[in-house]
Amino acid sequence: MNIELTTLNYIKAFSIVGVLSVIFVLETWLPFFYGRQRRIIHARRNLAIAVLNAVILGLLFSKPTSLIADWTASLSLGIVHRLNINTFVDTLLAIILMDGWMYLWHRANHRIPFLWRFHRMHHSDPQMDVTTALRFHTGELVFSSLLRFAVIPLLGMNLWQLIFYEILLLPIIQFHHSNVNLPESWDRCLRTIIVTPNIHRVHHSRWQPETDSNYSSIFSFWDRVFGSFRLRKDPHTIQYGLCAYDAQEWQTTWGMLKTPFLTTSLITK
Repeated sequence: MNIELTTLNYIKAFSIVGVLSVIFVLETWLPFFYGRQRRIIHARRNLAIAVLNAVILGLLFSKPTSLIADWTASLSLGIVHRLNINTFVDTLLAIILMDGWMYLWHRANHRIPFLWRFHRMHHSDPQMDVTTALRFHTGELVFSSLLRFAVIPLLGMNLWQLIFYEILLLPIIQFHHSNVNLPESWDRCLRTIIVTPNIHRVHHSRWQPETDSNYSSIFSFWDRVFGSFRLRKDPHTIQYGLCAYDAQEWQTTWGMLKTPFLTTSLITK
């Protein structure tokens, strides 16, 4: 099993880098929004945040998460272990349930003012592209990782199921954050199952009723089930970002990191 977990971790790492590289090139050839300026600087800043997060989360949470998952498996805790149908169904159920938790967590980040302070850094990007998928404040990811200590035994996920979920999650969120001009017919077909660019573009709109919609991560049906699904007839009219954070000082690496700690009226959406 150690070899299998190591292989899964390698697959996850290569998929993140590989999918990001491919999509970044496609954004150059087939952009949805044209005229993007300083793309390399924009990518460098977002990826600097991503590397910082990877180091901190790896050091703080990699081993504890593994121990929690092993403890969960050893005691057969959680929903998935209780059903214990077969490996395929159990894994599918674990993925669906974890994605449901991600929906609830994402929605909470918009509804709870303290959490929004950290999550707004992700939404403050006025030029969303594939690198925005990795632009999350360290504080938000720390809170999410801590809550997983309870979510893993509640759902009954083992470690390889968790890694497999992330192998699916990370390329899909890179895909739906991308600035690739996907044909509408393709987007319409794919969004019956997964979150697509035209779904997630609405979520990154600077108009709050649209910002507070489309919270799903992998499967698009969560928003339909909970009444938060929204589309725009012409997504080319969407404006990204948050009005209070358009100044370049908030788009630097340091500016992004200090976003949650602003204590003025700019804390609102």
